[in-house]
Amino acid sequence: MNHFSGIWIPLVTPFADGEVDYIAAQKLARHMVDSGVHGLVVCGTTGEATNLSQVEKELLLEAIIDAVRGRCPVLMGLNGSNTRAVASDAWAFQRSGIDGYLMSAPCYVRPSQEGIIEHFRHIARVTDLPIVIYNIPSRTGINMDVRTIAALCESTQFVAVKECGGMQQLATLINDGFCNVLCGDDALLFNALVHGGHGAISASAHVCPELFVAMYTLTKQRKFDQARALFNQLLPLIRLLFSEPNPAPVKAALAMQGWIHDELRLPMLPASSACQEQLRHALDSLESLKPIYQISGVKTYAA
Repeated sequence: MNHFSGIWIPLVTPFADGEVDYIAAQKLARHMVDSGVHGLVVCGTTGEATNLSQVEKELLLEAIIDAVRGRCPVLMGLNGSNTRAVASDAWAFQRSGIDGYLMSAPCYVRPSQEGIIEHFRHIARVTDLPIVIYNIPSRTGINMDVRTIAALCESTQFVAVKECGGMQQLATLINDGFCNVLCGDDALLFNALVHGGHGAISASAHVCPELFVAMYTLTKQRKFDQARALFNQLLPLIRLLFSEPNPAPVKAALAMQGWIHDELRLPMLPASSACQEQLRHALDSLESLKPIYQISGVKTYAA
């Protein structure tokens, strides 16, 4: 399997009494790897990276790499509108033991497509590590055109794209085939895989990673009816996990499972009581699915 494919988890950042809970982060990372996920992202959007200090980012990354111990690749999230500052971060983290970066377009300033290309290329020049492009227009305010992504992928340093620009752009990128395409919209995951997508970076997969890995595996085995049936059972949970600002519902669900405290940093707030009640019912309904699947090594397959 390609290094940048499969089900990846953009890890939440656990907090306890206002501080980063590095021990909980390590336990969660090990759980994800034990459940068969194919890679982890540290300090992505779901990880509340904008609310972490530089020291916290460094310590969190160190903790995750130590917990994983090479059992799966780890990407570091990069974002920002100051190209020089993002390049400085890329240079600083490149010797930390990571396998590459997940990098989004500059947010808020809404640069031209040419400006986005030069932003990515400038940062790529300071590191030889692979870069996964992150297109998420709902957060950055600008969509990266297919032509922009294609231009970047002329360099083999740009190995994949996490695409959140809708099914049409997902399908176009998959069909064009100039890099691996990872679905970033969890509700589109099954359709993306059936169209030939290479996997996903999925916040929802935190909650029942073995089921997401099983669904991915079934599609790779071309058992589409079984994969569709499993995805349809996961879809109500996926929609619920994004019914309030991410990662509040994800953190609430993980807290119910005993992995972390249900704590976020302002301006993010915990999930509402109504959302939490719905999450409890959704988690209970998924428990009956887990015995249908078995763990083989560190990968999950249908029994």
